[in-house]
Amino acid sequence: MILDAAGFGGALSGGRLVGLDVGTKTVGIATCDASWTYATPHSVLRRTKFTPDLALLVKLLDAERIVGVVVGLPLSMDGSDSPRTQSVRAFARAIDLPLGRPLLLWDERWSTQAVERQMIAEDWSRARRAESIDKHAAAHILQGAIDALTREVL
Repeated sequence: MILDAAGFGGALSGGRLVGLDVGTKTVGIATCDASWTYATPHSVLRRTKFTPDLALLVKLLDAERIVGVVVGLPLSMDGSDSPRTQSVRAFARAIDLPLGRPLLLWDERWSTQAVERQMIAEDWSRARRAESIDKHAAAHILQGAIDALTREVL
């Protein structure tokens, strides 16, 4: 079920979460610890067709004992939907029931840019940035969500 932040936090009492940065060619994946303290980049799923991609996500979520899903929502700077936003919403609706876990759409404006700036500051090569930016963006998105959720809970 796709929930707002209050509903998502209320539906879960801890447990590991996954963050997804959904792109047209890849899905960046990050996980967090059961106490929602820190998000860690996990992997990048190269998108093929929906059914095999979904099977890989289900397998990952089961293996990692994931209880909730945070999907980055690429809103326009003014907060409105764009064609990309609509695509991510459609992806979230499509994975919602098959994953069978609470799902939160989280505003991800500036996540990729923030991560890329940090990687440049740390002198990562272009090749290394290209290979891992999606999973680091997913971690940035997930960290923002768990920070907000734990502030509300405390």
